[in-house]
Amino acid sequence: MTGHFSLLDLFYPRRCVFCGHVLDKNVLEGVCPDCAASLPRTGGGWRTKGEFFDYCVSPFYYEGLAAEAVKALKFRGRSGAGRRLGKLLAPCVRDRAGDWDLICYVPLSRRRERERGYCQTRLLAEAAAKELGRPCVPALKKTRHTPPNSGLRGLAARRANVSGAFTVVKREAVSGRNVLLIDDVITTGATLGECARVLRMAGANRVVCATLCKVKKK
Repeated sequence: MTGHFSLLDLFYPRRCVFCGHVLDKNVLEGVCPDCAASLPRTGGGWRTKGEFFDYCVSPFYYEGLAAEAVKALKFRGRSGAGRRLGKLLAPCVRDRAGDWDLICYVPLSRRRERERGYCQTRLLAEAAAKELGRPCVPALKKTRHTPPNSGLRGLAARRANVSGAFTVVKREAVSGRNVLLIDDVITTGATLGECARVLRMAGANRVVCATLCKVKKK
């Protein structure tokens, strides 16, 4: 199968989301062959159990190229990577996440989104939703700013940090529905669990989650 070529490809050539090299027009996935071969795929470890959500699916471990791509998206202003990474998340969702009705995402606090200039989880979710042909609904709001969970040790501390930090703003959209909740990385599942809890409180039938990466347990 050959890729579609246009004048846009001449002036704005497609580049690998991981290394930035210009892609051959026949490469459809947005990843060059070298990077595709070295991605830290989760393989048999793709599924993570959680509290208040059934499970979380993740195509990559948070290391190597995948970790660098997430860091570039979150901390280096690479907002364009969000759409391409969301496309890479979509096949994992399609193959492994089961049945669900709509996508929502873990939101940033207003302060964090203002500092970053965008919400990276929304970019991932919208791109995945487009690939999957399902609606993406901004159903959650973060009501207070919290320190990053990545700086905290242990599940208890992470749970306490995000407890009560999220609320559902579109109850009618999630009530009685199966919800797919998207985040960038899962470590302990504390943030996803808190978001899933309030979604269930708002009437969601069930919640499954998807992240681009998961932290490998030591």
